[in-house]
Amino acid sequence: MGQILNWDDLKTVIDKLKANGKKIVFTNGCFDIIHIGHIRYLREAKKLGDILIVGLNSDSSVSKIKPGRPINTERHRAEILSSLEMVDYVTIFNEDTPYELIKHLMPDVLVKGGDWKIEDIVGSDIVTEVYSLPYVEGISTTEIINKIISSEKNL
Repeated sequence: MGQILNWDDLKTVIDKLKANGKKIVFTNGCFDIIHIGHIRYLREAKKLGDILIVGLNSDSSVSKIKPGRPINTERHRAEILSSLEMVDYVTIFNEDTPYELIKHLMPDVLVKGGDWKIEDIVGSDIVTEVYSLPYVEGISTTEIINKIISSEKNL
């Protein structure tokens, strides 16, 4: 089971892991309602290195980019993510983007979903190995929320 750490504690851990030759993979997102697209994506991300770190948007960060969200609190989202077998560490960031977090941690690999072009991935200018993984079409948190709302209207 993964751990939820603050930035500085995580940096200390990463430095030790790197000193022992471990390859650090970083991804980030809201992960508001975990679905199969997230699971497949995180599994693929983990395959790109030894340690997978998830930078999680805080509640205030999510609400700035997705009005009316999040559905689940940052603490709940962090706990769910940290319980996934492929996730080693979770840390929360308050900023609109994870740029400062990426700069602080300096992972070896940076990963986002296929809806992002590599040149548009935040941090691609400071991390040398960057991937845009395949996106699972038709599966998103927004689509799940809309389906629930639609189902409620039909009751």
